[in-house]
Amino acid sequence: MCIFAVEKMELKLPSKDCIIGLSPMDDITDLPFRQLCKEMGADLLITEFIASEALNRDAEKSLRKMRLTTEQRPIGIQIFGADEEELLRCLDVVEQAEPDFVDLNWGCPVRKVAGKGAGSGILQDIPKMLKITASMVRRSHLPVTVKTRIAYSADTMPVTDFAEALQDCGIAALSIHGRTKTQMYGGAADWTMIGQVKANPRISIPIFGNGDIVSAAQAVESKRRYGVDGILIGRGAIGNPWIFEQCRRAFAGLPEREVGVGERVEVCRRHLRAAIDFKGERTAVFEMRKHYGNYFKGLYNFKPFRLALVATPTAEATFEVLDRIAEHYA
Repeated sequence: MCIFAVEKMELKLPSKDCIIGLSPMDDITDLPFRQLCKEMGADLLITEFIASEALNRDAEKSLRKMRLTTEQRPIGIQIFGADEEELLRCLDVVEQAEPDFVDLNWGCPVRKVAGKGAGSGILQDIPKMLKITASMVRRSHLPVTVKTRIAYSADTMPVTDFAEALQDCGIAALSIHGRTKTQMYGGAADWTMIGQVKANPRISIPIFGNGDIVSAAQAVESKRRYGVDGILIGRGAIGNPWIFEQCRRAFAGLPEREVGVGERVEVCRRHLRAAIDFKGERTAVFEMRKHYGNYFKGLYNFKPFRLALVATPTAEATFEVLDRIAEHYA
């Protein structure tokens, strides 16, 4: 048992056999995109990750990431950092935003995060991870959850060996990405350890699986094979908020609904307009480029339109390209 054991707060989740949620992604899971995903059936939302140090110095961009709406509940704010005092101090700022829970990022593999001992970098120091996690649970007035990876590398302690200790620290739920830190986003996600954690009879908190879910069929199969309480969809949702609707239909035994080009264009327009209102034209136009490939995936001879979308410098020019797409594929 973890020597830092504290009493956990319960995470209130929708009453469903399998929760389908949106995995946090930097410059992707902002307020406008979360709203679309919620409308399409996402059960659980998490913000982009936010640096504890930035919150403590009132950085405008970081504070904006914490803007929430009632319609998007239940929603968590994800924070990261390697310094215990910085993380504890930022809780006051996070709690003022009134999320439903606080999510600790012990999983991000990118160098600027993990290289400083935050994110999945802390998986090289499990005792430190447990100490900080327990301290956060003890200080927080909200449920604390953790998102992590199956290990730092193939030859380091796996999540099957420390999941119980995290539970003993008082976390309300655990999300596991099926790759090691050193894998980054390469290769295929391995859900075997995720399933082993869920099957552990001593684990009582909800276990969420994450990694390589890009279709409703994969979500259904992952639930069947690994028994997880929920699935977080990351890259499979970029430019594809419909994946949540498709998952809900699949779990209900309903056929997949075909999404026509007209609907794709209209939702993409809505997304861009909301992004402009939220963060300004220049940033919105740039960040929306990550979504276009999936919004129009599978359309015949789409490359010229895709190139035009990622090259347009203004919202007006982007809307004109979207109009041409709607007309061309009508």
